[in-house]
Amino acid sequence: MKKTCYVTTPIYYASGNVHIGNSYTTIVCDAFARFHRLLGHDTKFLTGMDEHGQKIAEAALKKGLAPQELVDLVAGETKQLWQELNISFDDFIRTTEERHVKVVQKIFEQLLASGDIYLGNYEGDYCVSCEAFFTKTQMKEANTCPDCGKPTRVVQDRSYFLRLTKYQQALLDYIEAHPDFIQPATRKNEVVAFVERGLEDLCVSRTSFQWGIPVLSDPKHVVYVWIDALANYLSALGFYSDNDADYQKYWVNGDTVIHVVGKDILRFHAIYWPILLMALQVPIRFKLMVHGWVLMKEGKMSKSSGNFIYPHEIIDRYGLDAFRLFMTKEMPLGNDMVFTYERFFEKYNVDLANDLGNLVSRTIAMANKYFNGQVEKPIIHPLDVELELEQLAQEVFENYQSAFSGFRFQSGLMEVWNLINRTNKLIDETLPWDLAKDPLKKDVLNSVLYHLLESIRVIALMLLPVIPDTAKIIFHELGLEESDFSTLSFGLTNTFQVVKKARVLFKRLDIEEELKFQASKQTPIRKTSPIKAEITIDEFNKVDLRVGVVVDAKHLEGSNNLLVLQVQVEDKIRQIVSGIAQDYNPSQLIGKKIVVVANLKPAKVRGAISEGMLLAASGDGLPFEVVELQNHDSYSKVS
Repeated sequence: MKKTCYVTTPIYYASGNVHIGNSYTTIVCDAFARFHRLLGHDTKFLTGMDEHGQKIAEAALKKGLAPQELVDLVAGETKQLWQELNISFDDFIRTTEERHVKVVQKIFEQLLASGDIYLGNYEGDYCVSCEAFFTKTQMKEANTCPDCGKPTRVVQDRSYFLRLTKYQQALLDYIEAHPDFIQPATRKNEVVAFVERGLEDLCVSRTSFQWGIPVLSDPKHVVYVWIDALANYLSALGFYSDNDADYQKYWVNGDTVIHVVGKDILRFHAIYWPILLMALQVPIRFKLMVHGWVLMKEGKMSKSSGNFIYPHEIIDRYGLDAFRLFMTKEMPLGNDMVFTYERFFEKYNVDLANDLGNLVSRTIAMANKYFNGQVEKPIIHPLDVELELEQLAQEVFENYQSAFSGFRFQSGLMEVWNLINRTNKLIDETLPWDLAKDPLKKDVLNSVLYHLLESIRVIALMLLPVIPDTAKIIFHELGLEESDFSTLSFGLTNTFQVVKKARVLFKRLDIEEELKFQASKQTPIRKTSPIKAEITIDEFNKVDLRVGVVVDAKHLEGSNNLLVLQVQVEDKIRQIVSGIAQDYNPSQLIGKKIVVVANLKPAKVRGAISEGMLLAASGDGLPFEVVELQNHDSYSKVS
């Protein structure tokens, strides 16, 4: 029977553009799926969008959109990006789809009926950014999130809870009995230590907002976003539907089920998800591959701090496959990787332009020069150096397949580059241009070129999962059809008829010029002014601060930096001109409660009267943040 493989990425929050750190997970999952297809396995590759939760609702509000409008927009952009990154997904699930919503509701009702979910009272700290609850012992200083460092909110709610405590020992027993369940081992040890400290039952519903899947039997509650999101791995297979054939094939009876996640969402996948499956009496069939972060020199990539790179910034100038190879080859499983353009350019020149690209171009050039492009399988006994190449190739095939099967792409690709380097060395050892001078050595020259071309063929085959476009070009230039791993053996080709002229696969970069180019793209950091001279409390008391509500906002005609705001301050509408147009759209400000300096003398700004000033602050080069008051109905004066 044909083996099966089910590989999944975590479904992404529908909250904005994907940077290169986000894209890593999907690229390596794509390589894994392509690898299994080349093995002849029946493979299903799932990705998608997590579209519910308070974070999405608030993001939509800021943009002046309905939540569904926002997630529709982001899902379209994300699917387009995956297509541009050559991601070969078989299914793209969205948690707003009916096929998913129904499954989540059925799961919730089943667990409610079995007593694994119960109604209680919740009071605790909640991080909107991570969509996660934390106990006081888990919090960082000043009630900040232990994962992202942002301030948490105290939530008080009548909520439903999932009995994590009931399954704590069962989870520990499962992890011990399945040592490869969480990889690498450092992440498994982290999970075990966390669980052994003691689990608390998990709050799995909210009533303070409505953008989520309603609980069927109690619709004022919406399902906690992480219970909603995790269920996608089953709902995409038709679990609890009229047709669960894929669930039976890939999950219940499947050979390989892999969830690939970043270390920041380890707890949800290694604790909540298996316990949820235990409560549902669904077999735990997956292995969890946990990767690190793609970092910048300044630290973790973060859109809020401007410390990130979008994929298009790389692929538009240097090519898609150069980006895919770098991301896959440079990240060891479980560890972080620091992305720098210096390292990217260095590896581009060495791995692609020099090692691979030069090998292909000069081999094809010699085949044309000495044999008019046609090279036959040799009938003479191979040279010792050719036998060494054949032997190394066989070792590389075995090591490569073992590494890729275990999700160790860096190790697998290093094996491929061992073969590339050994093939280049064969040219230096045999000196084909000298062999060509002696007519009696034509068969020897043919054998050398055959070994070069055959090695290039199997190299291209092993690179198909990672750089498919380049690999397909190489097959075409060798005069061959693309094949699968059934041909991953040395000496299977009878005749090569190469193209007349090989294309330049990867043009060597001038690193100094490219670094200058990248430096020129960087946005200058906004410099902050030095702190002004100290004032006394009497001087400060002269400032009258009032709370106002923005009732209208628009751009000042002829200015890119200024907004004209109409602000209701007590019983009067004041017009305030403020230089925040680079950081806020007018629609974002309407309805906001802001702090206003109310006793500032009116002034004319670019021809418009300004009757006060709103309070805003900036620092460390970050955009202006308007001082806004939330969750209060009325203020007369801020003191």
